[in-house]
Formats: sequence, C-alpha cells, structure tokens
Amino acid sequence: MPEHPRTAAIVVNPVKVDEPALREALAAAEERWGWAQTLWLETTQDDPGAGQTKQALEEGVDVVIAAGGDGTVRTVAEALRGSDVPIALLPSGTGNLLARNLNLTLDDVENALDSAFGGDDRSIDMGVVELREGDGPTRRHAYLVMAGVGIDARMIAATDDDLKARHGWLAYVKAIGTVLRDKNTLRVRYRLDQKGVHAARAHTVLIGNCGSLPANILLLPEAAVDDGEFDIVVLRPEGFIGWVQIVVKIFWENGVLRRTTVGRRLMGADREVRAMNYLKGREFVMRLSRAEEVELDGDLFGRASALRTWVDPSSLTVKVPRSE
Repeated sequence: MPEHPRTAAIVVNPVKVDEPALREALAAAEERWGWAQTLWLETTQDDPGAGQTKQALEEGVDVVIAAGGDGTVRTVAEALRGSDVPIALLPSGTGNLLARNLNLTLDDVENALDSAFGGDDRSIDMGVVELREGDGPTRRHAYLVMAGVGIDARMIAATDDDLKARHGWLAYVKAIGTVLRDKNTLRVRYRLDQKGVHAARAHTVLIGNCGSLPANILLLPEAAVDDGEFDIVVLRPEGFIGWVQIVVKIFWENGVLRRTTVGRRLMGADREVRAMNYLKGREFVMRLSRAEEVELDGDLFGRASALRTWVDPSSLTVKVPRSE
C-alpha cells in the first residue's frame, strides 16, 4: 500500500500574516514536497497558540508551523516541548528572536515553508521558569531566547503598542528614555547551580538561552542555543560612566570587534567591565526585595518577587534549511 502523505499544521496569528498570500504559498509548498493539505489553526485573544498546538498533536501531524511573532513562537514551542514533533518558523512581527539566533532567513515565506516540509531537524534547549509574587501561586512557563527582570521588562511595559505596530523596534527608543529616568535599582539575592548565595544591586538581570537581539545586538556573545547552559548578565551601572561602559561593551566590542578576526585581536583578552557581570550555569534562582515585571522572549508575564529557572536541554526540535 502506498504511504499516506505527511501532514503539517500551521498555527497562525491572523493579525500578523497576509492570509490569502500565505494560503497560496502553502498550497504551492505542499505540491512541491508531496504533503497533504495543511491543518490551518488560528490563534485568538483567549488562546494564543497552546490549544491549537495541542489539537495539532492530537491530529498526529508531522510538523507544526508557527506563523506569527515571538509570542506565537514561544507558545507553540512550549506546547511542543519534549515531544517528537518539530516546530517550523514562519517569522513575522518585529522581533523574530529565535529565527535570528538560528540564522534563519527572514521575510522569505517560500524558503521558510521549504524548511518546514523538507528541512533538517535541529535539537535546541529551552528555558523553564517558575515565578511567584509574594505568597501567591507559582506560575510555570517555558521560553526560547531570554528571561529578564528590571529595565528591559519595564521598557516593554512602557512601550506604546500602536507605535510598535507602526514602527517596530524603533518604538522602544521612547520607552528607553522613560525607563532610564527611573533611579530605582533591584536588590537581589541569587544562587547559581546551588553554589552559594550572592547579593547584588542591579538595574537588570537577563538570563539567556540565546545571545542576539534585534538590530544586530549581541548581548551574550558566548550563548548557544544547544549548549545546555544559560548565559546570564547582571547590569549594574553606576551613573553615566557605567552606562557608557555597557554601551561600548555591547555595541562596539560585542557588536563590531568580536565579529571579525582583526577585531578580536584588537580586543585582546576578553574582559568584563565593572558595570556588567557575566555568569554561566544550568539553574538560576533569584529573590528580589520587591515584586518586579518579568519578560520572557519580549512579552510580559506579570510581576514576581521570586524566580527559579533551569535549562531543559535538547527539548525542542526545530526545522532548519536542509544542509547542502
């Protein structure tokens, strides 16, 4: 008996895609690769993708395509974590954080669908985080790129959604100015891999599964999505000079010099600046003196005064372009 053709599901954020064009591209890709008609599942305000991905798994699909922004990708990936079904990315929106860190082509639907139907499988890590505010219940989530507490989360909270929809990441410029006027710092106690408790004052703590942000910003230069570890940075600038150190480190050393052989020679031995502290480990536990906003992959997840996060190694399979 002939084999049944394979089937994909696509979880679509209808706000982010051009439906007629995407349906046409899907039909063409199905014909190219000999796949059955794709199961089309749209997200809603009440369900941003978890229920749709569960339905796709129940239908026994061979791949789930996430068509939307970072929130859609994170939600679909969370539902697929630990399963044998891979996720394929059809990037849309302003961030496309995972796609950027995997060096996937952006704004090329045909290429993305060819990867979904005929690409290679790549296993990557995911982060799992437990959040709690005061004596409230513990909330558990998974993320792909980065978890953050402090200025980055407050910046996202201060960003105008309409401005972001029109101008993308430029909308954060206004929010940055608002947040940097906030003189409040975090007082934190943290433990890395159960090796003792440390106290610190900081403006931001970022726990990264990946290292790159939009605008070609390399925040965590040693981070790899499949190394079984987090790369963590604690930003603790003291006044204007501290911010200058951070900007030079991130935008000049990481963003320019580190990317070339000559630049790396100019840098010499990698050095930390006083305003930034880099850490690396598999589990990170942190308590804050007061509840703060938390962001995961660029979306807010409420306030927390305690956080525990750990790496779930090789827990997600991603479709990437077929190697030559």
